[in-house]
Amino acid sequence: MRERIVPRFVDSYVEEHGRYGLQVHAGLYKELLGLLQREALVAICAHALHVATNEWQPSPKAKPRSMARKDAAAFRRKFLAGLTRSQKWEMGEALDFQRDLQLYEDLIARNANSRRRKAFEAANHPFVDRCAFLLDASFLEKARLAASRALAELESLGDAVTASALQRSGRAG
Repeated sequence: MRERIVPRFVDSYVEEHGRYGLQVHAGLYKELLGLLQREALVAICAHALHVATNEWQPSPKAKPRSMARKDAAAFRRKFLAGLTRSQKWEMGEALDFQRDLQLYEDLIARNANSRRRKAFEAANHPFVDRCAFLLDASFLEKARLAASRALAELESLGDAVTASALQRSGRAG
């Protein structure tokens, strides 16, 4: 999240589509960024957990495979506990986040068997839909395409962070 992906996403959307009204009121703009950053955190965590538990590589040359169910559950608990500590969340905030994370995971799993999208299409992903609605409901399709590009950046960042975390924990080589 420190990569400033969300603010760049919003600012580039505003510039590209001339939607300067989104930035006029500082308080509303800050609130919008906060909501979108939370959505981004949910999306990146869902992706990271999927990669870590379903595309696990015990060594760099090994074929990706799913973690054992017991190991995946333990990893998930440690991951969410660490996230809760790093974000300094109270119990209610952590539970709200976990509920949203589960919602994302369920929706992503449901859409996993759909066809591959074309480069000019928006991704079929809850982050894309929720962010587009929050960002610019009146230009939903343009906002969905912009959110798809941001999702690709988030997933790339998630891959890097997950690989680093798994290497530090001794799980991947």
